[in-house]
Amino acid sequence: MRYVIVGTGNISNTYVAAFKNLPGCELVGCVSRSGRTPKDAPHLECRASLAEIQAPFDAVIITSPNGLHHISAIEAAALGKHVLTEKPLDITMEAMDKMVAACEAAGVQLAVAFQRRTNPDNVAVKKLLEAGALGRIYAADLSCRFWRDQAYYDSGDYRGGWAIDGGGPFIQQASHNIDNYIWFFGMPDQVTSQLGTFAHDIETEDHGAALLRHDSGMIGTIVASTCARPGYPARLEVICEKGTFTMQDDRIHTWNIDGVPNPASAVTPRPDDGARSAAVADTSRHEAVIRDFEQAIASNTRPLADAADGRRATELILRIYGKL
Repeated sequence: MRYVIVGTGNISNTYVAAFKNLPGCELVGCVSRSGRTPKDAPHLECRASLAEIQAPFDAVIITSPNGLHHISAIEAAALGKHVLTEKPLDITMEAMDKMVAACEAAGVQLAVAFQRRTNPDNVAVKKLLEAGALGRIYAADLSCRFWRDQAYYDSGDYRGGWAIDGGGPFIQQASHNIDNYIWFFGMPDQVTSQLGTFAHDIETEDHGAALLRHDSGMIGTIVASTCARPGYPARLEVICEKGTFTMQDDRIHTWNIDGVPNPASAVTPRPDDGARSAAVADTSRHEAVIRDFEQAIASNTRPLADAADGRRATELILRIYGKL
């Protein structure tokens, strides 16, 4: 398939690199508010809107700031183009509902790049949970204690604001991990939270904690922060009927489950240093997301993370923010 990328900031270069490893897939153009191409693809046709792109294309990849995703998705749907968007799907329920409705009406796919779902250990744990192999889940504690300096927030006038970013570390840095939490355990019934702004001159939170209660009785916690210098690996600790296990950066770290062999993969993608930087060194997971996206289009089936998945992740974050 042929793609146009919308947004030419840092993450667009991850996709430029990924396409180099995807024979038959081609990036043919970009849409940029600034008029610049991705730094690693200066040859691309660059326009101010999708409608102005001259090269034929089949789909768009949206890498623009969070609160602008719905605008490009709706424009793409009107042109009959499939949509793969970076996380989050968008930052309000209204915006998400509009983009979902537009894509459904146009009969095009809408998928979210929750690439951590492709990590082998995450896939193995998901299968065990679906099979009930771990027994009843008592508790799950997710820790996303990351670090960003003030220069990160100063690098874009929208960063750390409600209007475009949609919030702080919960909707930005931790949204992939929160998607995994929901993928594993489902949506909670009750949510309470505390948020604060401590180490940065920003509008939104830079640290917070949420307490979650599920209809199964499971108790969950989520901590998201960009205050935790120098930044620590994302960690998930699970207590269940058959024992306990922990995961660190999407890899099984400890496994103490009665009667269930440790399913940790011998080969796992190199972890990104997301705790300290937004840069992505290993594009294999993005490549997997693109391959899955194309397969979903070819077979008219559900992609790995569809619009409903993206909507749930933002919904939970909005509940943590007290906006729902």
